[in-house]
Amino acid sequence: MPNHIFFSEVIGTGLLILLGDGVVAGVLLSKSKAENSGWIVITFGWAMAVAMAVYAVGRFDGAQLNPAVTLGLAVIGTTSWSDVPSYIGGEFVGAFIGAVLVWVHYSHHWKETDDPGLKLAVFSTGPAIRNYAFNFISEVIGTFVLVFGVVAITGNNLTAGLAPLLIGLLVFAIGLSLGGPTGYAINPARDLGPRIAHFVLPIPGKGSSDWEYALIPVVGPIVGGILGALVAHQLPIG
Repeated sequence: MPNHIFFSEVIGTGLLILLGDGVVAGVLLSKSKAENSGWIVITFGWAMAVAMAVYAVGRFDGAQLNPAVTLGLAVIGTTSWSDVPSYIGGEFVGAFIGAVLVWVHYSHHWKETDDPGLKLAVFSTGPAIRNYAFNFISEVIGTFVLVFGVVAITGNNLTAGLAPLLIGLLVFAIGLSLGGPTGYAINPARDLGPRIAHFVLPIPGKGSSDWEYALIPVVGPIVGGILGALVAHQLPIG
């Protein structure tokens, strides 16, 4: 296992979740100074989380930070299949660590928050209307746009250093336009790693980790990511 890939993905995905789940915690948890600041704050916070995480480790391993991206790029030959376990292992470990850091950072706010659903929402996504078939399709579409966009952005001649910011803005657009139905996981590690953290951490009054839904934000993004990479690869942008 190439250690530099694994540890870069741990660091990058950990930073992604610390900042991404951190903004959700700030908006949702009681007595936070950011409480009730809304969807725009969450989507913009996640966008900047993605950009900063890619900037942080992109020079080491490309900063994939997402198994859907990793598998999509492997399918089109951009990433070696021999490196896929290192990427995905690092992504899931990093996502778990990032979620634990969010729990620590907001340690005094969990007991002040009565709604267990809000506590779970800090860690993982859930549907606005629970219909597994349509929730799956929503995650496929969102992740298709993500990976298609990543291939398009990185396939163009850009001023050095702009790609991470543009990818962050792409995530901002996905959150604003497509995030409403499911909370736009668009990343299996982003959802499952923190969901496991929610399950094992001693969060006061946390309730269920909603394992009934947990496959949707894992399988949907994988399908969407592979499709997005395949379509982009067939176009002049890829």
